[in-house]
Amino acid sequence: MIDRLFYFVTVPMVYLALAWCLVGAIARIVQIARRPRHPFTLKIFPERPSALSRVPLLGALADTFGMPTIRKRQPVFWFFLGLFHLAFLALILGHLDLLPQINLMPAESKHMLGYGGVGVALTVSVLYFMFRRFRTPVREISVPADYLLLLLLFMVLITGDTISWANSWNSGGFVIGKPEFAAYLDNLVKFTFADPSEVLYGSHYVVVVLHVLLANLLLLLLPFSKVMHAFFALPMNLLRRG
Repeated sequence: MIDRLFYFVTVPMVYLALAWCLVGAIARIVQIARRPRHPFTLKIFPERPSALSRVPLLGALADTFGMPTIRKRQPVFWFFLGLFHLAFLALILGHLDLLPQINLMPAESKHMLGYGGVGVALTVSVLYFMFRRFRTPVREISVPADYLLLLLLFMVLITGDTISWANSWNSGGFVIGKPEFAAYLDNLVKFTFADPSEVLYGSHYVVVVLHVLLANLLLLLLPFSKVMHAFFALPMNLLRRG
């Protein structure tokens, strides 16, 4: 029974969670896009002449990724936001590196990209975001879904850290290494529906299953969370740029 549950979490549920997240995100975007247009302009006045103001798209990109307003008003929050986004990008690259077709790290390396440091940066950033939610004025505008999302993200990171840190920082290494994870992800990408327990073995398999389960739950929640703002950050800044 437990083997069947582990298989469901690590294979069918992964596909279901990804499909749910994709369809939910598209549905939310369509729903918001179909709302009535604003009766007034969103452009910010007065304009400040600059090189970026002459090319609205470049200015919108600078506002979206540079977050100058946050940097000016909340520099500590801006620092952790930047750290989180950069580390998240490295996390995506690190997971792609697990695929046998991609070798950002040397093929013979047993380490993840960043040697466990990426997980530290993400975990510290999410902890800051969580504690920030308990302080005024952020506490007053927070809803239960905000805390649930951050808690899920934190648990995903901690279980991922357990895997990554054990591989990178323990002299004995983790029982499950990069070749095994590569085989598992390769089977997922190729839709073979192979049983991961054939390549992810040992007692540490439970940690991997828990990590995947939490990641699946996070994907199921994302379309209904405030993270959807990421899809509208660039368009809104472009509108503000005129």
